[in-house]
Amino acid sequence: MKNHIGSIVIGLSIVVTAFLLSGAWVKSHLNDSNKSTIRVTGKADRNFTSDLIVWSGSFSKKSDNLSDAYQLLKKDQDVVNAYLQEKGLKKEELKFSSITIDKKFESIYNDKGYVVQTVFKGYELTQSVSIESKEVDKVEQISREITELINQGVEFYSSEPSYFSTKLSDIKIELLKSATEDARKRAETITQSAGSGLSNLVQSYMGVFQITAQNSNEDYEYGGSYNTTSKEKTISITVTLEYDLK
Repeated sequence: MKNHIGSIVIGLSIVVTAFLLSGAWVKSHLNDSNKSTIRVTGKADRNFTSDLIVWSGSFSKKSDNLSDAYQLLKKDQDVVNAYLQEKGLKKEELKFSSITIDKKFESIYNDKGYVVQTVFKGYELTQSVSIESKEVDKVEQISREITELINQGVEFYSSEPSYFSTKLSDIKIELLKSATEDARKRAETITQSAGSGLSNLVQSYMGVFQITAQNSNEDYEYGGSYNTTSKEKTISITVTLEYDLK
């Protein structure tokens, strides 16, 4: 029996070398029951296009008088609201935040560089608007053209859009199945080439999902990564299976 196990392990080591070069992780050893086992890692990845976009921007007004600043900001809000709806966005897609109030002061210095006085310079009121929509291309275009509001007297500060997928749960399930099948096929190929076969599944391990921009050199993260800045993404997962050998 020991000679038989030894010949399997030797055979496995030859085949394993080739699989390691192709990116598979394989380990063969004797477990507590004196059975030889094999552990193989399979991988699956898939490209997908985001179908949900989240975009936001802000605008502000300044005035020495708080009430005046509010009225000016309210006019800007009306302009922004009308502009976005004219571009085809629905009213319910626009989420305006509460207004933040910031008191502005100017420091007065003496000839030695010390602050000797602070002078109140007025109020700055800021409001933001956020949009969540499945019309990704439309919102992308609006985010690029939003500077048109400058012609209407609105200083609008646009943030970079974030991209998500509403079908991510389904994609993850499909990917787990593919990675598991890949690991199983690798294990079968290795053991068959070594003149052995697979018995019972001992353990299985699932890695973490890594979602990166397509064709990028983004680093994987230990706890998983989720790129939100790219519309075109790649999702990957690893699954490790450990089998008893026949």
